[in-house]
Amino acid sequence: MTTDAAPRNLDERLDRIESMLAALIERQTIRDWYSTDEFARLVSKAEFTVREWCRLGRIHTEKRQSGRGAHSAWVISHAELQRYQKSGLLPQHKQIG
Repeated sequence: MTTDAAPRNLDERLDRIESMLAALIERQTIRDWYSTDEFARLVSKAEFTVREWCRLGRIHTEKRQSGRGAHSAWVISHAELQRYQKSGLLPQHKQIG
């Protein structure tokens, strides 16, 4: 009986693993807003680079409360992610002074 129980147990484990993978894939759904870390992963760049783009206005962003006290964090919309993937960075602003 142990030989029959092992394959059945294996099938149950595989079913459970498949369910967990499906749940993880669903988490990767389109979001309205992305953090700089999430955006960086989606476009294969370093988070520091994305934060610099935010600071320099190279991508459209908003500052929102981050839950870390008085500090706000950059967030990037899904529409901006799509725009970046299609057209790249916004033109660099010339500094006067």
